[in-house]
Amino acid sequence: MGNSGVSQEAGELANRQRRVLAPGVATYYAEPIELHHGDGCYLFDKSGQRYLDFFGGILTVSVGHANPRVNAAVVDQIQKLTHVSTLYITAPMVDLAERLAQMTPGDLEVSFFTSSGTEANETAVAMARTATGAYDVIALRHSYSGRSALAMTLTGQANWKIGLSGTPGVVHAMNAYCYRCPFGKTPDRCGLECAKDMEDTIRTSTSGRIAAVIAEPIQGVGGFITPPDEYFQEIADIVRKYGGLFIADEVQTGFGRTGKAFGIEHSGVDPDLMTFAKGLGNGHPIGATIATQAVAGQYTGPTISTFGGNPVSMRAALATLDVIDEDSLTENARDQGAVLRAGLEELQQRYPMIGDVRGKGLMQGMEFVRSDKEPAPDLVNRFFEYTKAEGLLIGKGGLYGNTVRIAPALNVSRQQVDDALSLMEGALARMVREESGLAQLTP
Repeated sequence: MGNSGVSQEAGELANRQRRVLAPGVATYYAEPIELHHGDGCYLFDKSGQRYLDFFGGILTVSVGHANPRVNAAVVDQIQKLTHVSTLYITAPMVDLAERLAQMTPGDLEVSFFTSSGTEANETAVAMARTATGAYDVIALRHSYSGRSALAMTLTGQANWKIGLSGTPGVVHAMNAYCYRCPFGKTPDRCGLECAKDMEDTIRTSTSGRIAAVIAEPIQGVGGFITPPDEYFQEIADIVRKYGGLFIADEVQTGFGRTGKAFGIEHSGVDPDLMTFAKGLGNGHPIGATIATQAVAGQYTGPTISTFGGNPVSMRAALATLDVIDEDSLTENARDQGAVLRAGLEELQQRYPMIGDVRGKGLMQGMEFVRSDKEPAPDLVNRFFEYTKAEGLLIGKGGLYGNTVRIAPALNVSRQQVDDALSLMEGALARMVREESGLAQLTP
């Protein structure tokens, strides 16, 4: 599975990209990979080198690259109708809205379709503000909500607020970062002080009357930070006490990724709104916001999303949901996720540079540290290069850039999970050998 290195052609393409694309369009690896095609859980570069993909286009390729059932639905739709806008009715949009109403928890029934998670979150906030008549919104530290002005304001990481000082009406409460608990607690002594901070935030940093709190069940770009299940029960109660609505941002956690249909279901909380994107379309551009009748009924417009409800993306989403249901992929995410988690925890026991392992289902993170939990992004960068060389693609994130994000397609096999764990173990062993060699050379 070894990588023979970047080709001259790929190197020239990288040079061309640097000339004509904004420098913010960053790529992984010292020598970027020019990908050519994919098949299931594998990607192939221009030279034919195969990579086991354990990041899925940032948790987007949910049922595998070039999935034949999704592709067939997309081709069929393209040959009939590509785009008309929501000024006309199309069956795929209504079909998907009905499907989401059936499968989401609680009383969520009314959808608004967009083209991305950013737009879905914007829509949810607009709906909440319209329905409540309040303006203040609470987001969480270490969160990520997208790249528009409002979404970057909601985001709780300075690195992702490009060219922005913030828009009014948004404040940030504590998140449940158990590994780095700001209250100095450990899991056995946790009193959910982080959740109780929500009330202090409302009382000190808002008018006391709020529109909503928006939260990811597991913080994606934040480094797969995973709160205790009781956390959302506590904050949902507090937010509703002050007249606000609870928005569950399921852009990364939705549709089986965590071993349940939706990440918030682990907490037993019924949101007032939910947002989706990424894995819903298996790589096709899509965003969706779903709300209760009471909330959505106030969102009368006029408003439009030109590409929202696009029949091609709608058919892709319907086919993706069919594959997840017919192949029991939510259950597979739970089962293979348990194997993956056990393997990562075994690596943690053997390699102290892995300070924390966290996540649910097929959304697992490893935080790399030195002594006293000092973040070690340089170790993550080395780990990336070595896993790439062995033919494994993974993700990274976190405020400190020191968390590895692991999220294969939901139809990953046990053998592929074992292969990935073996490749990661090889990369870690190489890093330890190099560290030992450096120590021996140090006088």
